[in-house]
Amino acid sequence: MNTVHPEESVPLWSGTTEMQEFSPLRDDVSADVCVVGGGIAGLSTAYLLMKEGKSVCVLESFELGSGQTSRTTAHFSNALDDRYFEIEKIHGLQGARLASESHTAAIQKVADIVRAENIDCDFEYLNGYLFQDSKDTEETLTKEFEACQRIGMKQVVYAKENSLCFPRQAQLHPLKYLRRLAECISEGGGQIYTHSFAEKFHGGPDSFIKTRDGFTVRCGAIVVATNTPINDLFAIHTKQYAYRSYVLAFEIPKGKIEKALYWDCEDPYHYARLESETVLIVGGEDHKTGQESHPEHCYQRLENWVRQKYDFVGKILYRWSGQVMEPMDALGFLGRNPADYDNVYVITGDSGNGMTHAMIGAMLITDQIMGRQNAWENLYSPSRISLRATSTFLKENLNTAAQYADWVTTKSAESLENLPLGEGCVFRDGLQLVAAYRNDNGAYHTVSAVCPHLGGVVSWNTVEKSWDCPCHGSRFDSHGKVIEGPAVSDLKPVDYVEPAVLVERVSPVLSPT
Repeated sequence: MNTVHPEESVPLWSGTTEMQEFSPLRDDVSADVCVVGGGIAGLSTAYLLMKEGKSVCVLESFELGSGQTSRTTAHFSNALDDRYFEIEKIHGLQGARLASESHTAAIQKVADIVRAENIDCDFEYLNGYLFQDSKDTEETLTKEFEACQRIGMKQVVYAKENSLCFPRQAQLHPLKYLRRLAECISEGGGQIYTHSFAEKFHGGPDSFIKTRDGFTVRCGAIVVATNTPINDLFAIHTKQYAYRSYVLAFEIPKGKIEKALYWDCEDPYHYARLESETVLIVGGEDHKTGQESHPEHCYQRLENWVRQKYDFVGKILYRWSGQVMEPMDALGFLGRNPADYDNVYVITGDSGNGMTHAMIGAMLITDQIMGRQNAWENLYSPSRISLRATSTFLKENLNTAAQYADWVTTKSAESLENLPLGEGCVFRDGLQLVAAYRNDNGAYHTVSAVCPHLGGVVSWNTVEKSWDCPCHGSRFDSHGKVIEGPAVSDLKPVDYVEPAVLVERVSPVLSPT
């Protein structure tokens, strides 16, 4: 089945692998554990719990792998997106050491599953290189090397061309891996339901999840693995922040680049890998979700960076973007959900290391549900308070608060006739804020521009044809249907307004210039 929402970009993984088809939930069921989210975090958790003898039920709102798992570049790495010297400042020496150990263990766990289940997913170990592009980042490499030595990563060494080498990293094809994982869960008696939107969550002694279609899963524990939690309004959302990241896949001549993982020290940063000997995947140019007027320019800047660095790259084969949740203190929120019952768990805050954070979360939560101690529990606790990350917390939440000014600054105007086909804009119509989309046939579709999560005003994303909330990262398709949380409901319909009486555009993302 196609893992891409209507009108969204097609990642390389979705373009080269079809996921199997599962049916929607059409009856009330029960299980020991209900996992919400059919990506790598959700299916890994379901798989590990099934291996422990637990009955599992997985609910996915669209198709398996249709969220961020299909939009990752699938780096399995213990070289973290936030540097170890920064993690050490926030979490201390022991915290940084545990972060390294947990990400290393996650890579090993994936390798063990690939071997045990004979998964044909192009898994391989390779080197990873953290490199500097300019003298400005030379100090970063020195500080990172010294931090790695302090926390016991003695295998990290200086390498050629001003870089640090992290050996025994890994990569794979995420949808090939996920497809086989889903088969293993089904073969083991697990229940998987797609197009089954989890809308109501109730933890505690009589836990259940109710879908939008009115069916109920009764369970002993709930795991929410939806990139960002959709089961509460506030608990995590002030402690992590949504960013869009952009990816291009280029055709290259065979043998031109060592098959490895690559990351630079720039801001915004870049990351790269080879999918085969002739396909180079490069990502970067991140920005806060809903806060870039011309996201198409991010692709152009990324392409310029690649072609300047590698003059031999050929045509672009795929282009796509994904959503990264950046936690305030550099590490994921994995485990028991704060402000909820002890049997409700979350996996979120990937911080650019979604593959390993997903597996760490699956391993940690499996231990918690099975009543076992886990050395990483406190480090990744969603309830933790990181006083040393207060400045990030204040900066990011001030940025979020500033987005509500759109309620005041959004203007009225008089015509949408110049709105290009396939584009959208936001405008004021009396007291209401309206999101208008003009389809390829010239018809207009209007919905409320107010995000149902916490009332942010959405903006138009011209490259994904979606409405994105700049406050907490909720996303909706061009017709207002929710495709990414924390929102759990669609943009509300508004009374149809004739285009002739609509006014000056204010969310002005139109055609690429």
